[in-house]
Amino acid sequence: MVKRPAYLQRIRKVLKVHPIAGILGPRQVGKSTLARLYSESQKREGKQVTYFDLERDEDIALFRNPAEVLSHLKGLVVIDEVQRLPDLFRRLRVLVDEQERRVKYLILGNASPELLRQSSETLAGRIDYIELSPFGVEETGMRDYRRLWHRGGYPLSYLASDAESSAEWRRAYVRSFLERDLPALGLRVAPETLRRFWLMIAHYHGQIFHASDLATSMGIDGHTVRHYLDILTGTFMIRRFSPWHENIGKRQVKSPKIYFRDSGLYHTLLGLGSEEALLHHPKLGASWEGFAVEEIIRRERAGMDEVYFWGTHNEAELDLLIVKNDKRIGYEVKYTAEPRITKAMKIAQQDLQLDALYLVYPGKRRARLDAGINSVGFETLARSKDL
Repeated sequence: MVKRPAYLQRIRKVLKVHPIAGILGPRQVGKSTLARLYSESQKREGKQVTYFDLERDEDIALFRNPAEVLSHLKGLVVIDEVQRLPDLFRRLRVLVDEQERRVKYLILGNASPELLRQSSETLAGRIDYIELSPFGVEETGMRDYRRLWHRGGYPLSYLASDAESSAEWRRAYVRSFLERDLPALGLRVAPETLRRFWLMIAHYHGQIFHASDLATSMGIDGHTVRHYLDILTGTFMIRRFSPWHENIGKRQVKSPKIYFRDSGLYHTLLGLGSEEALLHHPKLGASWEGFAVEEIIRRERAGMDEVYFWGTHNEAELDLLIVKNDKRIGYEVKYTAEPRITKAMKIAQQDLQLDALYLVYPGKRRARLDAGINSVGFETLARSKDL
């Protein structure tokens, strides 16, 4: 088992302040395992723990009257697969207020707060969310980060006995996600239609997303395309970056940029079953960019309201801009053995008034390229707390 102490600590911090902590993330990412680890720590402290799994028929039956089930409990109450009972959020608000924080709730769900909008509205001020991502190098270590890059971070994919087993698990996961997970969230889209859309946007990974292009290709309207993208974003499959706008008198890109959040699933949809196939594929650079960008965001503990990309219509661009703690830090990501400064990087540094700009590449060394611009090998970046 890969332990995840940072997430356990975050749960503790949230429940010190709020009566409810929500662990959100895609299915099979390890939410239930994390909740059980936290539950065991509470039991060791002598606290009562009650666990409900709403995928079990007997637990669903109990929640026909949630107030009766929950009102007399103490300690920690864990409710898994909470997205199956969206009406429960309204009942939780009443219970939390009545129990005067004698009970702490840990709820687990497979959708983002946007898809669980009802919880955001009814539990305002009572809940804080923790997004659980697939494994990253912080948890798996740097010794074999290329395995993580190729297989992705879903536990059963990363820990599979061999590459073939990992690839088969991911293929099955894609089928199950389309045929089982989305209907369970009440999202009524034909699996084959969304699969086709998902396959098509694999070619937009790391690029500007133009809904009109896909609408023409699929024979549907732009509103439907954006709805499909909302689904994949809200279920943690796709990360959508907003463009940053600066008052510089230049025409700047206004459309979003998208990345697959898990490199393993991206490779599955590209039909890449081995690392060797990836290394000879034309999307190699895009794959590396998405993997590195995701790791940078985790390293910086950056929220989505702190993460942007930037571009102008004369092709100056910046892959990642993190605006946090009154600083602007830029990142360019390149799959290269010889990192070099570019004109676009100089333009971004000047136009955006960056505090620092890093060129991230698959290596170990760090070097100064120019004033305020450094190349940083991925291994150095991932290991260092400060750059």
